[in-house]
Amino acid sequence: MITPGTKIITQPDGYHLWTRTDGQGPINLLCLHGGPGGTHEVFENFAKRLAYYHVQVSYYDQLGSYFSEAPDWTDQANRDKYLNIAYYVDEVETVRQALGLDNFYLLGQSWGGLLAQEYALKYGDHLKGLIISSMVDNIPEYITHLNAIRSQQFSKRAVIYMQDVERRQAFHEPRYQKLIAELGNRHLHRATDPHPTHLVSTLATDIYHYFQGDNEFVMVGALKDWDIRERLQYLRVPTYLTVGENDTMPIAAVQRMAQTIPNATVHITPGAGHGQMLDNPLDYFKHLGEFLTE
Repeated sequence: MITPGTKIITQPDGYHLWTRTDGQGPINLLCLHGGPGGTHEVFENFAKRLAYYHVQVSYYDQLGSYFSEAPDWTDQANRDKYLNIAYYVDEVETVRQALGLDNFYLLGQSWGGLLAQEYALKYGDHLKGLIISSMVDNIPEYITHLNAIRSQQFSKRAVIYMQDVERRQAFHEPRYQKLIAELGNRHLHRATDPHPTHLVSTLATDIYHYFQGDNEFVMVGALKDWDIRERLQYLRVPTYLTVGENDTMPIAAVQRMAQTIPNATVHITPGAGHGQMLDNPLDYFKHLGEFLTE
């Protein structure tokens, strides 16, 4: 068991990562945040929510995010070295070793779910189980689903306008921002108070824009061609896939993943969007806790 509290990890390259461990229990859960460039905050109440199941929860901010140190992203050498999936997967292993975790559960939310899959394929011998929360195994299907969501929710004229804005990269036009907010309210965070609030944005925009694009509904960044469908069959640890009923991730793809992974189960969180643990916490943590204690 890890001593609860905050711990700063110094990587071999000298950069510092902020980590925290909460709760007590024989089940160890390490959580990977979304974004890319998001923060740990969505996990702050996980230990309390999972206390009944005796789960100790660890989480951290990835390099460049919130409490952790950020390289100078104007330096191309730093961008080349760190802004890639391979770095962030090995970063998970660095954190695991520093915290002394083994035979543990790994949970990845959104972008963190991408990293969790890649980690399980490379370092799966350390895992007892894998939780993929609101993430699929490829970006092309995700992009197709995003376009379908937009077409279903808005008029043809509105969709044409949004596509024109994206071609012109005029993302700050008020009408466009209003439409993006409407999409977000339905498919990202549906709860009344969906996310921790701050006086300023905590998103690491350099990282987010590089990997994703301007917003959640415009995938034009470095991740746009990511696809591990051919490798998914090699995941050998028990895997729990959870997706929101109104998620930005295609449910059909998640269900296909459950058929491909040798030992997998899938759960659809009712009434939830991409932030399942915020939109329907009672359902999300009940089923997560049951998986962790099976």
